[in-house]
Amino acid sequence: MATQQNNPLHGVTLATILTELVAHYGFPGLAERIDLRCFSNEPTFVSSLKMLRRTPWAREKVESLYLALLEERAEGR
Repeated sequence: MATQQNNPLHGVTLATILTELVAHYGFPGLAERIDLRCFSNEPTFVSSLKMLRRTPWAREKVESLYLALLEERAEGR
């Protein structure tokens, strides 16, 4: 059985990722970093989560931003 111990996203739900990003950047900050209407046009957590679950390319962008945030935290910035 292959393990994903080196994958920082393993076991982290999309809801957790979105919660942390919204807490850190807010929806306006997310809209500046990732050009998605679900972040800029009357954003809600539920609608953003639904859109990200349906749109793989958008989810990849959100996951990349989350990984960058984890890296910042690890470096103590």
